[in-house]
Amino acid sequence: MTDIPSAAAQPKPAVPLHSESPSIPAAASAPVPGRDGVPAHGGAGASDAETVAAAVAAAGRGMVDREVVAEVVALCAVAGEHLLVVGAPGTAKSEAVRRVAGQLGGRYFEYLLGRFTEPNELFGPVDLQRLREGRVEFQTGGMLPEADIAFLDEVFLGSTAVLNTLLGLLNERVFRRGGTVLASPLRVCVGAANHLPEDPELAAFADRFLARLFVEPVADARLEDLLEAGRRPAPVPLSAGAGAPPHGAPGGPADLLGALDRLAAAARACDLTDVTPAVATALRRLRTAGVPVSDRRAVRSQRLVAAAAVLDGRDRATTRDLWVLPLVAPTADAQALARDTLADLIEKSANHSLVHAAEEMSRSAGARAERLARSAAALLAEHGTLPSGPDSRLRLEGALREIDAGFDPDDLPAVLRGVRADLVVAVSSR
Repeated sequence: MTDIPSAAAQPKPAVPLHSESPSIPAAASAPVPGRDGVPAHGGAGASDAETVAAAVAAAGRGMVDREVVAEVVALCAVAGEHLLVVGAPGTAKSEAVRRVAGQLGGRYFEYLLGRFTEPNELFGPVDLQRLREGRVEFQTGGMLPEADIAFLDEVFLGSTAVLNTLLGLLNERVFRRGGTVLASPLRVCVGAANHLPEDPELAAFADRFLARLFVEPVADARLEDLLEAGRRPAPVPLSAGAGAPPHGAPGGPADLLGALDRLAAAARACDLTDVTPAVATALRRLRTAGVPVSDRRAVRSQRLVAAAAVLDGRDRATTRDLWVLPLVAPTADAQALARDTLADLIEKSANHSLVHAAEEMSRSAGARAERLARSAAALLAEHGTLPSGPDSRLRLEGALREIDAGFDPDDLPAVLRGVRADLVVAVSSR
């Protein structure tokens, strides 16, 4: 499989092209709160991060063990990179992506690829009127080239014609076919597959997806949670349904896409100076341990680091953001090896907005504290509206036990102190 040739002459696109330069410029800015790894909440960037975090949390609510997928979709959208999700059929890969896309708004495109999928099914049919005029152009309205977020299931089953056209769209955010040259607004494309391809040509295509997630069926211990979640209705997307904010209103779909784009711009300007030596050390360790990291993936891993920083409310990256590095490992085994190899470098990692993903990738105490604080706060808000009773008390006690099992009550992280005290009060009052 080979890349399609670039057009010799390109008309000026209607949408600004995304830069695909592998380097990320460092912003020459003065130090700001959060430089030493503490989130700088309250600024404009932090406000956007909170807005996106709330939408992603709403998408993950009611799903069991799939919050990480929703959070990494947002991370990749801010980083300007694509995500590959690998897992057995029936593990809610598409549902997780569909929910986060519904919360973020914008144009969403989803398709299940097969061996006989025609390019027109993804990219649009030939424009017959233009064809009568002797020009081969395509109608892309409602199709992949005009999507803001896309999900391609069984992505490796696509034909050579489909995958070659996808290459240009994924790499450059430009759709080229016949006489049609269109700048795409695509923030992130999520590809899904049941397993990684063995064909070397398909492996090269898979390399276009920088971040990888490997999902397993829900553990037996959480089957009750899964069954209960399956009985609840899915959350209503912000872009649809009565009571949803109007398009363009604060919290509405246009506002969320705007927040996503402002965070993406902030990530491109994020100062990586302080963390570059640590990233280089991490990449050397991964290569020495046998985790394959190409030069391209090494350079682009910085985009994930920068995106993690801005989603944590900062414009300067620190070692707090290194939890994203295992995401670039190509297989599930390689990711486990990456976490072990980088354990001391990512032990202080955490993220205020992406609490589940940071904990999953780093297994750090700080990330776990952030996740427990966020979960407990949501639980307290929910139970504050419910009548007293044994069921409510049991859930509150369960959250309190999880905190105490992981941390000494006399030496709690700052992020947990207040919420644990509130849990104690809530349990005592029921």
